Amino acid sequence: MRTVLIVEDDLINARVFSKILTKRGGLDVKHTEDVEEVMQVAQSGAADIILMDVSLSRSVYQGKPVDGIKITQMLKADPQTVNLPIILVTAHAMEGDRENFLKQSGADGYISKPVVDHQQFVDQILALLPPE
Repeated sequence: MRTVLIVEDDLINARVFSKILTKRGGLDVKHTEDVEEVMQVAQSGAADIILMDVSLSRSVYQGKPVDGIKITQMLKADPQTVNLPIILVTAHAMEGDRENFLKQSGADGYISKPVVDHQQFVDQILALLPPE
């Protein structure tokens, strides 16, 4: 079964995404906002794709506050995790944000919150999953 790692600091969002992905997408889901755990899961190959919240208010890595953009940059700079698909998920959906965030982070996709069309949400994630 394919695994989605949800990196999200809002538990309600994490639960909603989790439910949609398991029920509609038939995917296995892990959730954390702990940056060490994100890096460990990514490097161990335990996730097939990552949903990354852009603004993680409580996330700290090596003593410094980090957001989803920074974590994505770190994962994309690591030869072990460079090919792991990462989709940014954010409520920042002003004009230009999508292009800006994708360019800054090196992420593979972008989904704006709130997620209204559940099937489209699942389809976007399935489209970026590497073939089994």
